[in-house]
Amino acid sequence: MAFTHLRLVSALFLLLTCALFSTGCERKQANPGGTPPAATRHSIRFQTDWYPQAEHGGFYQALAKGFYREAGLDVEIISGGPGATVAQRMISGAADVGMSRSDDVALFIADGKPFMLIGVTFQHDPQAILLHEENPVNTFADLNGKTIMAVPGSAWINFLKTRYRIDFSIIPSNFGIARFMADRNFIQQCFITNEPYYVRANGGRPKTLLISDSGFDPYRVYMTTRRFARDNETALRAFVAASNRGWADFINGDPSPAFDLIVARNPQMSRDFLAYGRDSLREHHLVAGHSDRGESVGQFSRKRMDDQIRTLVDLKLLKEPLPLEKLADLSILGASLKD
Repeated sequence: MAFTHLRLVSALFLLLTCALFSTGCERKQANPGGTPPAATRHSIRFQTDWYPQAEHGGFYQALAKGFYREAGLDVEIISGGPGATVAQRMISGAADVGMSRSDDVALFIADGKPFMLIGVTFQHDPQAILLHEENPVNTFADLNGKTIMAVPGSAWINFLKTRYRIDFSIIPSNFGIARFMADRNFIQQCFITNEPYYVRANGGRPKTLLISDSGFDPYRVYMTTRRFARDNETALRAFVAASNRGWADFINGDPSPAFDLIVARNPQMSRDFLAYGRDSLREHHLVAGHSDRGESVGQFSRKRMDDQIRTLVDLKLLKEPLPLEKLADLSILGASLKD
């Protein structure tokens, strides 16, 4: 009888224990896919360079399909615009990671700004020279003596002048196409993924010179501050990996999750324009690069970056070469870093 009584007491104790801790058991079962719970995820505020568009598609694909969440991250994508620059917003503490170009990051660092490169977004930059089809300018050398509406101080301006031994004038960009449409001889800087679409939509016939084809070929990159990188190395490595996954999925798979999210956040954006932008990214191999050159999504070449730094020194934009260790966090770049 004593043994039976002991078994009865033990059973009652187990039932009571299960009842008390059932809520915790249910929480464990509610996360069968292994996605870290919100309390353990790292927050990252990511600053883009413009309003939501196809050039940000990989980030929105990663957000929409849960790639960031699976990587243990809560990512907030902050839209840019014609106001404050990405660098200004990061220095002010409004963002943790931002979009940039590898040449700009090098110039920021040389100027004493506390930035560092942590990953590659595009293998090749989408910036181009926009002209009307009937314009006699067909090569970079033909720009000699012309006037171009562009962002003053852009490194490619000095490069073209030096490389092709030409000279041309710059007027500040207003980020529109009204002057271009009104003047068949007008020349301006553009994104090959953007302005040509609107020129055609307004009855024009555009042609472009992709600046990366001139030999000036920076990466599009992620940058962060040294302090944030020091304290959040694991989260940043996860962010870059999940973003690369988003870009590969956006470019090679069904882009509609990103399109849906972009349109929701930027209602003026049309799906036709988004499709045009994605097609341009694919056509010009901007994101994944050229496989015959050994390029791929997110890859970062030490040699190619060293060549870019030497170009900036030759152009007298940098006083002296900048070691890669001062430019980038090699531990965060990890497997994407190639010789």
